[in-house]
Amino acid sequence: MKRTLGTCYYPEQWPTEMWADDARRMVQAGLTWVRIGEFSWSKLEPKPEEYQWEWLDKAVETLGQAGLKVVLGTPTATPPRWMLKRHPDMLAVDVEGRPRKFGSRRHYCFSHEGYKEDCKRIVTLMAERYGKNPHIAAWQTDNEYGCHDTTISYSYGARNAFQKWLLDRYISVEALNVAWGNTFWSMEYSAFDEIDLPNLTVTEANPAHSLAFRRFSSDQVVAFNRLQVEAIKKHSVAPVAHNYMGRITDFDHFEVGADLDIASWDSYPLGFLEDRVGADAQRQRDFARQGDPDFQALHHDLYRAVGRGRWWVMEQQPGPVNWAPYNPVPLRGMVRLWSWEAFAHGAEAVCYFRWRQAPVAQEQMHAGLLRPDGVDAAVMDELRLVTAELADAPDVVPAQAPVAIVFDYDADFAWTVQPHGQDLSYFGLILHVYRSLRSLGLSVDIVPAATRDFTGYRLTLVPGMMFMPKALKAALAGSATEVIYGPRSGARNAEMGIPTPLPPNIPDLDVRMSEVESLRPDTPVPLKGGGSVILYREILEGSAQTILETQAGQSVAVRSGHQTYVGGWLDDISLNDLLRSVCERAGIATLDLPDGVRVRDTGQERFWFNYTAEEVSCHGVTLEAAGVRRTLL
Repeated sequence: MKRTLGTCYYPEQWPTEMWADDARRMVQAGLTWVRIGEFSWSKLEPKPEEYQWEWLDKAVETLGQAGLKVVLGTPTATPPRWMLKRHPDMLAVDVEGRPRKFGSRRHYCFSHEGYKEDCKRIVTLMAERYGKNPHIAAWQTDNEYGCHDTTISYSYGARNAFQKWLLDRYISVEALNVAWGNTFWSMEYSAFDEIDLPNLTVTEANPAHSLAFRRFSSDQVVAFNRLQVEAIKKHSVAPVAHNYMGRITDFDHFEVGADLDIASWDSYPLGFLEDRVGADAQRQRDFARQGDPDFQALHHDLYRAVGRGRWWVMEQQPGPVNWAPYNPVPLRGMVRLWSWEAFAHGAEAVCYFRWRQAPVAQEQMHAGLLRPDGVDAAVMDELRLVTAELADAPDVVPAQAPVAIVFDYDADFAWTVQPHGQDLSYFGLILHVYRSLRSLGLSVDIVPAATRDFTGYRLTLVPGMMFMPKALKAALAGSATEVIYGPRSGARNAEMGIPTPLPPNIPDLDVRMSEVESLRPDTPVPLKGGGSVILYREILEGSAQTILETQAGQSVAVRSGHQTYVGGWLDDISLNDLLRSVCERAGIATLDLPDGVRVRDTGQERFWFNYTAEEVSCHGVTLEAAGVRRTLL
């Protein structure tokens, strides 16, 4: 499949007479795709049921006639002001009970039935009008579900919908009381309409209650997205995507993605380094103009799985952003590196946000491919270089990686409800393990928790999956792959209770957690042979062979056959040592890489990426600062 480039364009923000020249310049720069429409509801319907389609008709025709393929976004992330007069209670409500106000975006509650009907109406009208248009080559639903902490709403509408969801799930309130353990603190309910949302309680709410509410909230996103996809597909055969965000984990992207044809995500490496990677101050300084070497790659692999192999970068950072604590200019060459890294991980398209920098409103400090005056921004030289390289380079041949990580959004819900220690998170654990694998030169696939066939993987890791269905445990125990579980794998049942037999209760692996503790950052537990357990530790008992222990002689990791359980959050040294050892058992070659250098293997070649600001030579390859190389395998 040919790899392509694109951009995000807002014709409604620019004079009509500029559109044709913009389209010409996009094509001249080597762009194939242009996304439009996703924030345009007030221009399409300035008053209720009064439509102005003509400008969008002309924009689609102008762009299409120039040779561009249009991705048409549904405008439901930005309901117009008149919508609040129609539905005064449609606003999402935060955990403190405060409505989110109009004046930016994503100011709706997924549970508001009236708003959902209006969304269905506008999306249906768009699909009827443009579904057969030859220039519409793809669709995007809404924009960045969950961004700005908007998945979970504590509105009256959410409460009513949650009560119905609970009735459907538990059938009887007596069954709910048993499942949640509501005899504790006299929390029994006698009817479903007594159950409120788990906020504003005197102290923490019942973890089972909180987990159920997060599952419900995720299901609301799935239903909202499905409503739009169904409306589009009645009138169009073009593929439908959604643009997910980085480290937004409060809804199940696999469930949303099941209704879509393509997964896409919005990649902002420098902004993410500052506000969600979790890097320390030194690492933020070292990679301030490059981004974290593993954060983008993890999302590439995750969304490749969500898209069942088909995925894009819908928004790629081309310059400084406006929303992070600090917003530096990328190191020269990094936009090219980010683009090629996406292609190496299987992206079909990389689209840059945005075409022209806006001179007004919230994103006026967010760079684009053009300056506000229409002159090329400095990054256009890198874009043209990528365009030329794509024309000359062989296509990227996908290949199954030797290593898989099971990623489970439900586990993230459970960790969020009960982290058991400050700054402990499921995503943080996944990134920590992923980073260690990448530092050993390994390519990684992410697989969903529903996976039962692990054929082809020599090593599979299941870190932190709090509830593990029996079928998954059995599939892993019966597979040929080396398996590494833990910490906290199998630590809870489906309703957030501690199961018996005690966790992790894995077939053919005799180990139990007898006790757990979270650790202060300044109290690591040193290990024999080097390294430490940090942040979280389990006291293990059982007859499985100890392969890693504390200096006091307590088991930290145990093995039986091809299965290993790790009862703690290992630091970089001990985790790398463990993974190197297990890879050797599995027949996987590792490659110790300098910090900031990463590789990705495809079916025919190896991509090398240098995230550092200095030239680096390693393993016979020399990489300039922000350099990219391709070598044959």
